[in-house]
Amino acid sequence: MITVKNLGLGLFFLGVVAFTVLPFLGSYHLREDLVSSEVKEIHREKVKELLAPMYGFSYSSTYSFLQAYHQQLDPYNEALKVEGRWEEVIWEDYGFSLAKAALQGPSRDHPLLCLLLSLGSCLAGGLLFHLAKKKEESPGGAFAGIFHSSLTNRGLLGILVGSYLILFYVILYWFPAYLVSLVWMVEPLSKLLSGGPASQWFLYGLVYTLAILVMGIRMFSKYAGNRYQQLRTASVMFFQTAFAFLIPEVLVRLNQPYFDFKNIWPLDYDFFFDYQLSTFLSSGGLGLFMLAWGCLLIIVAVPVFTYFYGKRWYCSWVCGCGGLAETVGDSFRHLSDKSLKAWKWERWTIHGVLALAVVMTSLTLVNYFSGFKVLGDLTNQVHAFYGFAIGSAFAGVVGTGFYPLMGNRVWCRFGCPLAAYLGLVQRFKSRFRITTNGGQCISCGNCSTHCEMGIDVRAYAQQGQNIVRSSCVGCGICATVCPRGVLKLENGPEKDRIHDFPILIGRQTIQLKK
Repeated sequence: MITVKNLGLGLFFLGVVAFTVLPFLGSYHLREDLVSSEVKEIHREKVKELLAPMYGFSYSSTYSFLQAYHQQLDPYNEALKVEGRWEEVIWEDYGFSLAKAALQGPSRDHPLLCLLLSLGSCLAGGLLFHLAKKKEESPGGAFAGIFHSSLTNRGLLGILVGSYLILFYVILYWFPAYLVSLVWMVEPLSKLLSGGPASQWFLYGLVYTLAILVMGIRMFSKYAGNRYQQLRTASVMFFQTAFAFLIPEVLVRLNQPYFDFKNIWPLDYDFFFDYQLSTFLSSGGLGLFMLAWGCLLIIVAVPVFTYFYGKRWYCSWVCGCGGLAETVGDSFRHLSDKSLKAWKWERWTIHGVLALAVVMTSLTLVNYFSGFKVLGDLTNQVHAFYGFAIGSAFAGVVGTGFYPLMGNRVWCRFGCPLAAYLGLVQRFKSRFRITTNGGQCISCGNCSTHCEMGIDVRAYAQQGQNIVRSSCVGCGICATVCPRGVLKLENGPEKDRIHDFPILIGRQTIQLKK
């Protein structure tokens, strides 16, 4: 008998298989006119000459096409480097654009059908599966069985899912040419929104946004009746869809800079890079507004909003990284390490990344205002290192790929420089706290189990101590899962926000004087 749950599961796996197989379908046929259209004018004639042996040949895979491409260009570039003719080296990698132009396959011929079979099946299957599962929940509720599932307790399925995500991010960041078939299937949507061709980043943005929307619907179902969780989920869905995906694409269609109005430095680490500043300053009034808006977010919005509401205003209500963690990653929140050792590592790594971002930005601004005469080469090296190690490897590969292994907030806990900035304000100058009623605590441990930020909430609750940790993102799940109403998210006077450990006597607490 085919149930709705099994149908949903089948559709989801069909979509995953289609999404995985599509990059292997099709062949590549390079022509001289394709090179003319995809290569910059400064390199066009030389590249056409170098790639001439590839014209007229059919390549059955992306690998064989790229291998032939590099066999033609790499010896030329290496010879120039040996001779010290650096200005003549073709530094641009045209592999992605040429592979996309040369592809002949089903995703190019029937993009909407491929989109429906892959992402469409995943979305429909995911919705059917989770909605059917909600109706079949055991008396334990939405959190029952999380430690008995191979997916959510670091079992084989969890390892496979994590490995799949890691592989996807590695290909996305460093080998995007292998995704050209998937990029072709979203080409019509890209032209509809921005008027331009799709890139690997448009594909990623679409997948990212759809994942938050579908799993956000799951959150509505899972936390039905909890107004705070419903509003918080609706907020991250809105900001990701409108501000992170749709508005930037429409701006491009209007010949304006691509800009995410909710992204804040230092999470938006290239905000002060020279090419960004030049783009803002050359884009008229709107460009200047974007530059001023970004600076105001850093200088005014972060301290003011964090003072009144803690870092939850951004990390749990606005941020795209947090939105993915709270929706797609919700099932893995209990996997976060609550040990003291993890907390020590967390403080060193997250503040280390913040310090690195500050140093990099300082070098960038000095370099920019000195006319690229002081720290040009050093600045470029720091940019490259940060982009590779933090922007790609940490935020992408580890930050999302490790959901099934280390919980859903790996990046937010250990790497996000904006979370570190917000956390410093929250810890030392904020009205936000989670208050605890220690006399009511029964030490069930639900709060600590489901804390995605690795905080041992129960330890605070048992002692009646307010939770003011800089890492807390105010998601409120600890209060949601508490059976006794011990925990409460509050914004109150700063006085007595931080206090020493009290001694519990029944429902009362006493404080020993020093």
